[in-house]
Amino acid sequence: MEAQAINPHFSTTLNSINPNFLAKIFPRSPTRVSCKSPNLSFVPQFGTSLKKGVSLRSSCFVKAKMGCDGGDELGEGVGRKKLAVFVSGGGSNFRSIHEAILDGRINGDIAVLVAKCGGANYARKKGIPVIVFPKTKSGSEGLSPHDLANALRKCKVDNILLAGYLKLIPAELIRAYPKSILNIHPSLLPSFGGKDYYGMKVHRAVIASGVRYSGPTIHFVDEHYDTGRILAQRVVPVLPTDTAEELAARVLQEEHQVYVEIAAALCEERIIWREDGVPLIRSKDDPDKYS
Repeated sequence: MEAQAINPHFSTTLNSINPNFLAKIFPRSPTRVSCKSPNLSFVPQFGTSLKKGVSLRSSCFVKAKMGCDGGDELGEGVGRKKLAVFVSGGGSNFRSIHEAILDGRINGDIAVLVAKCGGANYARKKGIPVIVFPKTKSGSEGLSPHDLANALRKCKVDNILLAGYLKLIPAELIRAYPKSILNIHPSLLPSFGGKDYYGMKVHRAVIASGVRYSGPTIHFVDEHYDTGRILAQRVVPVLPTDTAEELAARVLQEEHQVYVEIAAALCEERIIWREDGVPLIRSKDDPDKYS
């Protein structure tokens, strides 16, 4: 495991970390990294008005001033968020999020990538520190859930984005980051979700079922596979002649777009929670509209 370069978008002081613990995570990292904040220009498209009489309560993402009164311009005065991204495979969603950060569409920075393979090479080339998790079978590399939670705290991570991460998130990490972990799944949950539904298995099952629509779902993570509160979905048609590979490509294209939009909303503190526990996304253009 290596972090071969400085992440130019990550700013924190690491001097207070136990040297032995730090060496285990970032063996070649210096003690300080700096960041520059690009200007923001992202305008998402949302349009659902919240019904009158439905009250909202703040989550850990929402400041008191961003209630339901309209007033303040969304995202104004919100500091850049530090994100941890988890990947298991190629990391295409991770790369699309990182590119959106560099373009100024997301008011945040990827503080660390958590991976065993896949996106790790891309992250190192871009100067993003990499943490190996879970531990390897030999135990010679990787962190325990407890050490991982501590490492993310030391990196001052605000939110976690799972981008094709296939392992069940430890309960300890969920407790450390309540309502702060998002996952993307390649079907319209709650259909075709759960432990045995991942990757191409999802798309084969969708086609075999005869359903006419599929698409990605972004949801909050709880202690089970794909059962957390749904935040956003995109619909794509399932064509009569589709192969699993063709459907997967169509869904992935939507994944890249919707995850960037949701990451932007997250970093602008536009995700709020309805009184019945349903998460909503506040429109950047119209404070009175939600999706």
